[in-house]
Amino acid sequence: MEAIEVKDLRKVYGSTPAVAGVTFTVHAGEIFGIAGHNGAGKTTTVECLIGLRRPDGGQRAGAGGGPGAPAPRRGAADRRATPGERAAGADEGGRGVAGVRRLLPRPPADWRQVMERWGLGPLARQAYGDLSGGQKQRLMLALALVGDPEVVVLDELTTGLDPVARRETWRLVNDLRASGTTVVLVSHYFDETEALCDRLAILARGRVQATGTPAEIMAATGTGSLEEAYFALEGADR
Repeated sequence: MEAIEVKDLRKVYGSTPAVAGVTFTVHAGEIFGIAGHNGAGKTTTVECLIGLRRPDGGQRAGAGGGPGAPAPRRGAADRRATPGERAAGADEGGRGVAGVRRLLPRPPADWRQVMERWGLGPLARQAYGDLSGGQKQRLMLALALVGDPEVVVLDELTTGLDPVARRETWRLVNDLRASGTTVVLVSHYFDETEALCDRLAILARGRVQATGTPAEIMAATGTGSLEEAYFALEGADR
């Protein structure tokens, strides 16, 4: 069963193609990666997919938004708000914080139960600005789950985290998949997509260079890591 289908997605800024005919499918219940270095077209692809940007061509289905769909709200987190206040706000129709998108919502879960599940109960009254990096990422994931979504998109979720917080976030992403949620992971860290993703699409210059499991992509390029595979694919496309 396909959770998301994207075919020949295009977005042009002036004469520069940011997304040049991207095609991929996301299977229900998997962690699907959209990987590539900065400027590869990853975020523009996702923003077109979920309705934050209007694509110039192509088709997309299953992400809960068309060209005229209202965009999910994005913005900086209020440093004075507590995790409990942010979770309660999400329960009342909020859309989480920057970097997390909730798609295909089902009837909302009880935010208190979600907070406890993600170990945020004891922090519910603590100011957001006082949380550690790992606690903030855990809060963002919890906010995404208040709406009990079928699909979540995580955009550069571990940027700036220390190694311990990064590994903890990886565990939480795996927990999302184990709960039945489909995860789209957007990342420029190839070790991250190699460790977490069931399948992925590698982007460079707005085009998909390869899709498949990490093992399939490495085997096809004769490389020992996704980072090496990326450079092999990028060089072959020039």
